[in-house]
Amino acid sequence: MALVSSDGLPKIAPMKPTGHILLLAGSAEARQIAVALTDRGIALRTVLSEPPRGANPMPVPFEVVSDPTPQLMIGAASDAIAILDASHGFDGRMTELGHAAALQLDLPFVTLSRPIWEVCGEEHWHRAADVSAAMAMIAPSERVFSATGWQSLPEYAGFKGACLMVRQTSPHDRPPPFEFVELVFGKPPFTVSGERTLFQELAVDTLIARNLGGIPSRPKLDAARELGLKVILIDRPKAPRGIQVVHNIADALQWVEKL
Repeated sequence: MALVSSDGLPKIAPMKPTGHILLLAGSAEARQIAVALTDRGIALRTVLSEPPRGANPMPVPFEVVSDPTPQLMIGAASDAIAILDASHGFDGRMTELGHAAALQLDLPFVTLSRPIWEVCGEEHWHRAADVSAAMAMIAPSERVFSATGWQSLPEYAGFKGACLMVRQTSPHDRPPPFEFVELVFGKPPFTVSGERTLFQELAVDTLIARNLGGIPSRPKLDAARELGLKVILIDRPKAPRGIQVVHNIADALQWVEKL
């Protein structure tokens, strides 16, 4: 049985100073994993596909690669001892490339994937394969609040509702690509009461969000439930076949311990 440290996470014996763990980051869990591993003297190389957001940025040096390629991923992992994927839940390309690099280099690989939010039992909640599929669920009169991000905007081309309000967590002056889009700026972390008030002020009818699972992104869903709003959750990208998955930080650290 693994020993447990004062922070409640498994203790990990220091590794030999040969190579590093390639940490694919982008999730809230990646920040905590990075702290836990560096505190234990484990070397990391941390790669993200976009700059970290929120009030708690990555606590270790990192590289941002906006357009990762197989060659780049193999290069980053070439002298690694393992690859730990804690990338954003909707960054399927990062997971796919990391897994492919691990197979080619014969490295241990694991991905951290939060349990999804369940739709069953929720009267007004629905699933959609992607944003484009969700457009068929929107009536002409609906005022829709989107939390799927700027990069998803092209998928809203078929929007037929009254207004599409798109959350932005970083200030900018980029014009949206469609006249029906209204940008709503806000800085995380968000609370249930704050989201409820925002949805009421904006007269929101429907919330579209990615099914990230977990606690940090949950307040908007709980606020929507309290208000009886329609919720459309976008399915996550499918993970590569045969991939090893853990569902929480403790299990990810225990995986490292066993390397």
